Amino acid sequence: MTEQQAHRFERGTDGPKVIVAGVDGSDSSLRAAAYASGLARRQGSLLAIVYVQPVLAAGAALGAPVADTTEEIAQDLVAQIREAMERIRGVSGLRWEFHTFRGDPYNGLVKAADDLKADAVVVGASEQAGHRIVGSVAVRLVKAGRWPVTVVP
Repeated sequence: MTEQQAHRFERGTDGPKVIVAGVDGSDSSLRAAAYASGLARRQGSLLAIVYVQPVLAAGAALGAPVADTTEEIAQDLVAQIREAMERIRGVSGLRWEFHTFRGDPYNGLVKAADDLKADAVVVGASEQAGHRIVGSVAVRLVKAGRWPVTVVP
C-alpha cells in the first residue's frame, strides 16, 4: 500500500453521526438548534433536538399552579419546535428526532447525549447573568469533556 492510499480521504464518513441540540425556548437555544440543523444537514447526521423540562422542587411548596405553568410552557415549546421542524423536513432532507426529559438541563442533556450516542452537542450560550458565577449548562458540558460542544451565542 502506498502512502497516498493509506491517507485517502473517505467522503461522507468523517463527520458526526448524531448531533444533540439542547433547546429551552430562549433565543440562543433556538439559534443553536438552527446551527445544529445546518450542520446535521451538511454532514448527513441525525439531529436530536432535546428539551429538558425543569422540575421545580420549590413548585410543590408553591402549589400546583407553578407545576401547571411549567407543563404548559413545555407543551407550547414542544409544539413550536415540532412545527418549525416539520416545515423544513421536506425542504432540506434533514433527519431529526425530538426528545423531552424531565430534570435539570445539564443532567438531562448528558443523559440524552449518552443514550443517543451523540458525536457532538450544540447548545445556546446562557442568557442569565448569574451563570457567570455559578457556571452555565454550556460550561459544564464543555468541562465534562465527553463530546465536542459548540456554544452558539
